[in-house]
Amino acid sequence: MRKIILNLAISLDGYIEGANGEYDWCIMDDDMGFGAFFNRFDAAFYGRKSYQLFGNQNPETFSNDAEREAYEQMQGIKKYVFSDTLKEVNSGDTLIHSHNLIEKVNELKSQQGKDIWLFGGSSLVSTFVNLDLVDEYELGLHPIILGAGKPLFIDIKKREYLKLISSKPTKSGVVMLTYVPDRK
Repeated sequence: MRKIILNLAISLDGYIEGANGEYDWCIMDDDMGFGAFFNRFDAAFYGRKSYQLFGNQNPETFSNDAEREAYEQMQGIKKYVFSDTLKEVNSGDTLIHSHNLIEKVNELKSQQGKDIWLFGGSSLVSTFVNLDLVDEYELGLHPIILGAGKPLFIDIKKREYLKLISSKPTKSGVVMLTYVPDRK
């Protein structure tokens, strides 16, 4: 069965974007293994805001080759968009409404394929955490304190105990942390 892997950059103080929605603080270097990362997935789950933000990005504006390469690899992954307000998504992408979320997610998990990347944002992540749908948490802990912004987790309904299965510091100071749920 395919796994749902939450993988996001997070600041030391727990934010996934700055106070104005910015993510320019995210470090992307080749020591972080983006090629191997993208080879693990053939599908990604997006919330409406994340989908609209990253679906309209212009790769020419990226500041380095790692950012451009990551964006290009993201374009080869099948996108599933969770939204009750969007009426349509780009050709080839799939729109999923909340009334059939669990059914659709379990159907996708049972299909043949690679793991599924839970890209975000925080509302979608929290929904998946609350429904026990996250199989693995991979967080890139960035060496920055933002002071304000959007937290990774909002409106979590219960404690989720996690077990650390790996940690890897990178040359840029980002620490890659991988946890699995420790459901007792």
